[in-house]
Amino acid sequence: MQRDDILYQSYLEILNEELMPAMGCTEPISIAYCASKLRECLGRLPQKIDVLVSGNILKNVKSVIVPHTNGLHGIEAAVGVGVVAGNPDKELEVISDVTDKDITKLNEYLKETPIKVRASNNKHTLYIELIGYAENDVARIIIRDSHTHIYLIEKNGVVLHQKEVENKRNAKNTDKTILSVEKILDFANTCHIEDVKPVLDRQIKCNMKIANEGINNNYGANIGRTILKYSPDDVMSYCKALAAAGSDARMNGCSMPVVINSGSGNQGLTASVPVIAYAEKTNKSQELLYRSLVLSNLCTTHIKNNIGKLSAYCGVVIAGSCSGAAIAYLEGATLEQISNTIVNSLAIISGVVCDGAKSSCAAKIASSVEAGFLGYYMSKEGNNFFSGDGIVKRGVEKTIEAVGKLARVGMCETDKEIIHIMLD
Repeated sequence: MQRDDILYQSYLEILNEELMPAMGCTEPISIAYCASKLRECLGRLPQKIDVLVSGNILKNVKSVIVPHTNGLHGIEAAVGVGVVAGNPDKELEVISDVTDKDITKLNEYLKETPIKVRASNNKHTLYIELIGYAENDVARIIIRDSHTHIYLIEKNGVVLHQKEVENKRNAKNTDKTILSVEKILDFANTCHIEDVKPVLDRQIKCNMKIANEGINNNYGANIGRTILKYSPDDVMSYCKALAAAGSDARMNGCSMPVVINSGSGNQGLTASVPVIAYAEKTNKSQELLYRSLVLSNLCTTHIKNNIGKLSAYCGVVIAGSCSGAAIAYLEGATLEQISNTIVNSLAIISGVVCDGAKSSCAAKIASSVEAGFLGYYMSKEGNNFFSGDGIVKRGVEKTIEAVGKLARVGMCETDKEIIHIMLD
């Protein structure tokens, strides 16, 4: 792929669009961002707030701890910290500047301010609507379809901003349907390192820092630390443990940022940390690491685009299969072996459900990374799943389409039942 090709530039744009830094789980942070825009629109703190969110937002905010809140979790905490101390200019790092004084103010605000939460029944799986009241003013902010996509800003009945999503599945302009495993591999092989280095350096730095934080300290169920304790010398276990530890930390209130993929920090961790850890343990070159991360990140974005931002299908399953493909790449695998790694991995572990953001996400990451490794080992030995084996279709692209259909269509009722069970 040539540097001056439109396709080359589009692939670069996708990397830069999808690999964004975010503090904490992206759903509560998206709520905090929306709340900061609400305060900005009103020009002061709301005296009452109505919250309307989709079921997928409810389930992903219910149990996860919001950073810089002294251990609070839930929608009210995310709204409160965004209103009291959020900086809307920082988007998914909206609460990165919260101080101890702000936390004291937050606790007082939550005690004094009515925040009423209701479920939305519209078609958008990612939907946040906040209505704030301050004396005679009323403001309404809507985020939908993407974690930072402000669809509507309205004050006292006057629309100040309204923007439709140009792409049905993504708020960004770059069309993700141009992605394919074969073209992604071509881009990974031929891209100029200086073009991808800045975004990947940030991912390496942020995601490894929080992974090590999770290994070295007590967070949640300590999945990463548990894996290392019982399998200290195994390279696969090391990769699983580091990726899981990053999730241990971010699901349980760590304020360190994570570079996300396709709107998810756990996907960003799963697509990157095992690859970085494997390259470290096997002494691969820095250039080869960059190229393998390009492959893993773009393949994750490609498959996730077929599914949608939020669903009942656990997104780390996808990222785990793609980190397995990137590890295969690090070992000199062919296109066929890389494709088979993805197919094998998806066949092994598709069906893991997303029941919200919480401590057990780290364990799902560990299982997904292990499936990625097994998918690669199978491919390396010439043992692969074939068309007709369950949801597996002929070729990697047809299998990706099948997984997308399973998630988008087949698991719609599953998603509703998961939300019902969680909120019952």
